Amino acid sequence: MPNVDDIIDRLGGADAAARLTGVSTEAVRKWRQSGSIPSRHWAAVIAATGLALADLQSGLAPEPAEPSDVPGGATAALVLADGAVFWGRGFGAHTGADTPVGEVCFNTGMTGYQETLTDPSYAGQIITFTFPHIGNVGANPEDIEAGTVAARGLVVKQDVTDPSNWRAAQGLDAWLKARSITGISGVDTRALTVRIRDGGAPSGVLAFPANGRFDIPALQAQAVAWPGLEGMDLAKEVSCRQTYHWDETVWAWPTGTGRQDSPRHHVVAVDYGAKRNILRCLAAAGCRVTVVPATATAEEILGHAPDGVFLSNGPGDPAATGAYAVPAIRGVLDAGIPLFGICLGHQLLGLALGARTYKLDRGHRGANQPVKDLATGKVEITSQNHGFAVDDKTLPANARVTHVSLFDGSNEGLACIDKPAFSVQYHPEASPGPSDSHHLFHRFVRLIESRTS
Repeated sequence: MPNVDDIIDRLGGADAAARLTGVSTEAVRKWRQSGSIPSRHWAAVIAATGLALADLQSGLAPEPAEPSDVPGGATAALVLADGAVFWGRGFGAHTGADTPVGEVCFNTGMTGYQETLTDPSYAGQIITFTFPHIGNVGANPEDIEAGTVAARGLVVKQDVTDPSNWRAAQGLDAWLKARSITGISGVDTRALTVRIRDGGAPSGVLAFPANGRFDIPALQAQAVAWPGLEGMDLAKEVSCRQTYHWDETVWAWPTGTGRQDSPRHHVVAVDYGAKRNILRCLAAAGCRVTVVPATATAEEILGHAPDGVFLSNGPGDPAATGAYAVPAIRGVLDAGIPLFGICLGHQLLGLALGARTYKLDRGHRGANQPVKDLATGKVEITSQNHGFAVDDKTLPANARVTHVSLFDGSNEGLACIDKPAFSVQYHPEASPGPSDSHHLFHRFVRLIESRTS
């Protein structure tokens, strides 16, 4: 069977392999180093070499474990498309016929696992938490970012313990069970994270069967068959179904959340997967917020007579969501209404201006991401969750780059030169995360005031 070196040679060398599969030459170097090719590139490799899927599965992956090979004490398994199996102890809900499958990513945040799990931007993903103490503060009804859990599962190092925080209303295990979400503990999350870092986010299946029986080849086949996030529109799945109004403000000690009863401006927020704390930040900045579905047209958005329009975060491939979102955003831009976008909203604004987006090799997920503001030279530590980015080399002349990532130099913000519109790739609402970027909501309000005064 061919090994990685053989396949790279068949592709015409490292440069040709990178070009054909859409990765960097550094990624191809890591293929050689790790002795495996991420499953999301198998289709391109097969098309370019004529190899069969079985060649890649058997030549690049360890032999699938048989059910009799289940290690002692293991009750759950994370099975990757390349055949790797990570055994551990299941918690949360048992899996049935509908075994959770998705992109396996990692999050480096040390706090806020409940907010992370309920962030709609994690739709289609199984989250590996790099911080070992997950579950120690339990769960409560206040620290949720959406009514349902968008993530398809979670992977942690240590067993979930009883909560030890005064705000806890429920243990994480029980909270997950009630929401039919599966977790696995006892996994070497450091090894899994390195694997993702070096080879990209793989497809995987998380199994926690009640009967303790594992059909590893079938689980691997399910992971291989999953199409991946590229080309997938998930915003429709997590968006609201009808328009609603929001007036709750941010949580503050000791009273908790408040209400905005004297708003100065009216903002329409387009919900591509909006987190509640984003809406709270808009309300706290003095806005009456009307939330509309992701599929709202420009006419529907403008029909609410907004002073400003906000484009929310969300999951999936921006190019797929852009099929219906871009025309609406262009309509808002043409109307001259101040516009502010974050995360997916930032990417969609870029597409509406004529730029392109691409999938990052490993994505940015965590609450410790350094971003430089090019206008001030200041560095903000930001909260992020995205696997796609705007290609700033494709931005038109009427847009400028405002922020860059200090991790990999990718685009983190843009502004229109001839329109009242700007956006950032990260999450300024910081839930969870630092509050370095809260000022952006006030910048949006000042932009509104400059247009209405």
